[in-house]
Amino acid sequence: MSNYIVIGASSGIGKKVAQQLSTSGHQVYGTYCKNETHSEQNSLQYNYLNVLDENLVMDFLPEHITGVVYCPGSINLRPFERIKPDDFVTDYKLQVIGAIKVLQTVLPKLKKSENASIVLFSTVAVQSGLAFHSQVAASKGAIEGLTKALAAEYAPLIRVNCIAPSLTDTPLAAALLNSEQKREANALRHPLKKIGTATDIANMAEFLLSEKASWITGQIFHVDGGMSTIK
Repeated sequence: MSNYIVIGASSGIGKKVAQQLSTSGHQVYGTYCKNETHSEQNSLQYNYLNVLDENLVMDFLPEHITGVVYCPGSINLRPFERIKPDDFVTDYKLQVIGAIKVLQTVLPKLKKSENASIVLFSTVAVQSGLAFHSQVAASKGAIEGLTKALAAEYAPLIRVNCIAPSLTDTPLAAALLNSEQKREANALRHPLKKIGTATDIANMAEFLLSEKASWITGQIFHVDGGMSTIK
């Protein structure tokens, strides 16, 4: 049994990752949004943490952490000229600074594990160049750079990889998929002609955390229905 931390475990991809890891017999420590409910906590056998700070890590988490998954993100699609600079800063704090704080806090515990792994999240928009995606692409582009820098710095002790999905059917993307017309239009944009699911992404995350991926680090994986490479 391994010990994993999933930041953002109460919804969407993070929730599915936590569920799958727990079902596989691992101990999962998941942070959650304060507005979320946690009725599944007992049945899923994983621990919810309201915050993740240095004192909590020292007092509550186990001595060894095998992997960390940082899931928080946002989707704000607007014309560039309508986005205030502060909006970019807000996104950066959530998606980049948040990940940095978590990783720096748990790093001593990751270093004590034999197969330590970190999984971060980007977006297909970083390398594909999609209109109205400047805000999310700016922050997630930083995540891709951080992934490769950390992979280089902490090899061979800790593996660091990143998943770059396309539009996925999660609560975060609900506004983009709230009608059959929107769902069909977005599905048709992908070569596989369907919308990705949280399970599609969680499967890749679980693989990257496992020993099956022991020779993989510093990579950006495009789990996107072929959108980034097939025209």
